[in-house]
Amino acid sequence: MDKLRVGVIGVGHMGNYHARIYHQLQKYVDFVGVCDIRKSRANEIAALYGTKPFYHFRDLLPHVDAVNIAVPTSEHYKVAKGCLEAGVHILLEKPMTRIYEDAVELIDIAEKQNLSFHVGHVERFNAAVLELTDVIKGQTPVFLEAKRQGPPGERERTSGVILDLMIHDIDIILGLVKSGVAGIAAVGKKVYSKFEDIANVQIYFENGSFATISASRVSQTKIRTLSITMPDYDIFLDYASEDISIHRKATTSDNVVDGKMKQVQDSYVERLTVNRDNPLRLEVEHFLNCIQDHEKPIYSAMDNLRSLKIALKALEITERNLRG
Repeated sequence: MDKLRVGVIGVGHMGNYHARIYHQLQKYVDFVGVCDIRKSRANEIAALYGTKPFYHFRDLLPHVDAVNIAVPTSEHYKVAKGCLEAGVHILLEKPMTRIYEDAVELIDIAEKQNLSFHVGHVERFNAAVLELTDVIKGQTPVFLEAKRQGPPGERERTSGVILDLMIHDIDIILGLVKSGVAGIAAVGKKVYSKFEDIANVQIYFENGSFATISASRVSQTKIRTLSITMPDYDIFLDYASEDISIHRKATTSDNVVDGKMKQVQDSYVERLTVNRDNPLRLEVEHFLNCIQDHEKPIYSAMDNLRSLKIALKALEITERNLRG
């Protein structure tokens, strides 16, 4: 069986990571090349991973079966559509597009062409998230609180924190709650860029669940956590360390202390063991397995559309509030 021919389009910050993964997987794939409109960057990354540089994505397409796309969000629709129409499977970095209807069109093209179209929500492959899905299976969370914050960094920003950071948490929470959305509230603030650098979004679900999500790229501390209140216990997840713990409901008992009857509350924390791995590598391997072995995607096209729709709605509300 011939190796799957793969490439990476856009080798900036995230695309470089994708290229590194394919370099590590060359026993299983033919890493044809990398593409970037910045010739010096394409040459640099191609030399680093021993592959060929391309300077326009259409020049790469005749040589590959599948590509990872990590270009700026504003270019997602154009590049993804060109790849799909050329019969190439794609793993497109989140968010799919800035316009919901464009995302729907891309999915339609992929389905008509019988192509794998994955969206790069890497937190889906976080070991703690994979464990969390099993922990709350069939149960309804009462309240969920996600925090994702960090320093500004030096990368050029092409979108705000809702589409850049918060969409990860929106995606995970929608996958856990599994209920229609009844309402959304959102606020944000520009600090360093022309986009929202801080945002807080509240999601109200039809089944009564409630979530609040905060994202910031102006904090000097790096936090990526998810807290979930269940009817009888709490869950705390740290995306960065891939740790997950369950805080069980306290029990109350009457004890004699120093000759006096006192009520004592007992509680305990259960720290779950998870199989840690590189989430991005797992995501890429899943993409390849879906192409080669017809593995079922862990998230459907409708799941991807739903996450995008809620994120875009939150962004719309935030921008309206910013305008006053």
